[in-house]
Amino acid sequence: MQRSVRWLPMKLLPRGIRTVTTRSEVLVAVCRKCGKKVGGGFGDGGKKSLATALKKALDLPKWKRSPIRIVETGCMKLCPKAAVAVTTSGDARLVFVVPEGTAVGDVAAHLGLVTSNERLASAE
Repeated sequence: MQRSVRWLPMKLLPRGIRTVTTRSEVLVAVCRKCGKKVGGGFGDGGKKSLATALKKALDLPKWKRSPIRIVETGCMKLCPKAAVAVTTSGDARLVFVVPEGTAVGDVAAHLGLVTSNERLASAE
C-alpha cells in the first residue's frame, strides 16, 4: 500500500510549513493536568490515566495507523474536581467532564468512539 502524502504548492504556504495526511479520523484530547490531579482512577484497578485506559480498552494500533488518535494535552483551563476534561475533534466546542472511576466503555460510547452495541458486547 502506498502512503498518501498530500503536498500543497509552496506558494500557498510559508516556507517550511507542509501538510501531511494521516489515517486518523477522530482526535481525542485528554487534559494531562486533570489526570495528574485525579491520580489515575480509570481502567483495571483504577490506576491508569484516562488516555491510557481508552487506548487499551479500544485496542488501538500504533498511533500512525490508528483511526482514533488519543493524546494528552496541557491544561484546558476547566479544572473540574475529581474529574478529567476531555474534548474530541467531532465538536471542539464541547468539553466533557469525566468523573473519576467512570467505566472506560461508557466514556468511549459517550465520546462517540464506539456504538452502544459494541459497548454492550465488550462488557459481557
